[in-house]
Amino acid sequence: MTLSRLACLTALAALALPGAASAQDRGSVNPKPLPPLENPDAPSTPAKALFGRVTRASSGPAHIYGFYAKGCFSGGEALPLDGPHWQVMRPSRNRMWGTPQLVDFIERLSENATRVGWPGLLVGDMAQPRGGPMITGHASHQIGIDADVWLTPMPDHRMSRAEREETSATDMVRPDRLDIDPGVWTPQHLQLIKLTAEQPEVERIFVNAAIKKALCRESGGGGRWLSKVRPMYGHNYHYHIRLSCPAGQSECQSQDPPPTGDGCDDLSYWFSDKVLHPKPPKVAPKPKPPMTMAALPSACRAVLKAP
Repeated sequence: MTLSRLACLTALAALALPGAASAQDRGSVNPKPLPPLENPDAPSTPAKALFGRVTRASSGPAHIYGFYAKGCFSGGEALPLDGPHWQVMRPSRNRMWGTPQLVDFIERLSENATRVGWPGLLVGDMAQPRGGPMITGHASHQIGIDADVWLTPMPDHRMSRAEREETSATDMVRPDRLDIDPGVWTPQHLQLIKLTAEQPEVERIFVNAAIKKALCRESGGGGRWLSKVRPMYGHNYHYHIRLSCPAGQSECQSQDPPPTGDGCDDLSYWFSDKVLHPKPPKVAPKPKPPMTMAALPSACRAVLKAP
């Protein structure tokens, strides 16, 4: 396993830890602004505290700096809260931002999804206005080409602000976590994820291992698109779309290609007792210090302070 792949897996595994903002966590109808920082320029100030306070994108052309779990971007766009075939959830988080490529992709995917029987997308977290680390939740989603899409079908009405902030996402996995819940899983779920994975700009899709198992079983396996769908901790309420670095973005650090094959024969680890029922450590590990600006690409300082 390469260092970049290991780093990505380690960062994404952090989503399973307590305290991570997930699809089912409620937002706020009346969010309060964060208080100003006493010394934002101090080298020890966590990068998440800085990027988490930015409320709008920087001007100028879109540019990506760094890796999915350690970077930022300029020239972002916000996905409109409502579209013909999508609705943005948890708008109080202000995480409906991305590069123009991501916004365009979500808009196109939402239209194409209706052709496979999906009524429309409920779009969860994308990125902050200028990317970077988030105060709560994701380790990735930092460079504007990651997006979470709920596995709950869009309802047949425009949801109110309260509904968007407080409606719970649907858990697609059985309580024992060994398979999907047949009471909520449908053939259209398979078609939606398959459609997404078949798009050439998609680098990865992350789902709960039980969902990967269902996709393998119900599709018959063998599809090249399945190699892009990777099991990951959590992800039982939504699926995570990751796009490849766009052409011309030389400072965007790409991820290793997914392994060959459909990935349907090596799921045993995810259903092992140590994963499903991990024993607490005898000694609680010390929390890692938060990432500071020094850990990010140097260009992110300019992105943070740009008009």
